[in-house]
Amino acid sequence: MSRLLLAGATGLVGQATLRRALASARVRQVVAPTRKPLAPHPKLLNPVLDFEALPPDVEWWRVDAVACALGTTIRDAGSQDAFRRVDHDYPLAIARHAHAHGAQAFALVSAMGADAGSRIFYSRTKGEVENALGAIGFTSLTLLRPGLLGGERVQHRGGERWALRVLGALDPVLPKRYRIVPAERVAQALLDAAMDAVPGQHVIPSEHLLG
Repeated sequence: MSRLLLAGATGLVGQATLRRALASARVRQVVAPTRKPLAPHPKLLNPVLDFEALPPDVEWWRVDAVACALGTTIRDAGSQDAFRRVDHDYPLAIARHAHAHGAQAFALVSAMGADAGSRIFYSRTKGEVENALGAIGFTSLTLLRPGLLGGERVQHRGGERWALRVLGALDPVLPKRYRIVPAERVAQALLDAAMDAVPGQHVIPSEHLLG
């Protein structure tokens, strides 16, 4: 059984990943750092902290694998700088600390269109964090690139709700790449990638997340 660090356990995909990890016989313990406490569980270690001040040398960094579902939107973050901290700086800091303490596998929920050369800030940021993760030296690195996520959020986003309705109605005729991806599917793929730890760098596009 492995010890897994889950970053972003309070988000849509993160919550689903946490449920699956806690129920999995493959996972001995889940380390889930968050800003606010999670519901207790015998397999859960929940450091409550500020992601701006991650402790560099604590025992809980010693994990076998990392599953990262951290993410926000520019609107929710309030600025491009704040968005970049959550979607770029935090995942990189977590990856570097975990790798320095022995983690061999890292799986990230990125986004469709991630490209460090993109003119679109969102896609460029996603591509830049992917590239930076690739330079850290994980034995296994998996980048999941879902499109629009389907699922019940605690915080509703008006634009996403509208897009979900439109894409949901068009789903039967849309190319698979542009269909809504259920958050549960992404969560399972994220957990599998971290636990399987297949050597090399792997990209899972949105259409492959649909099965």
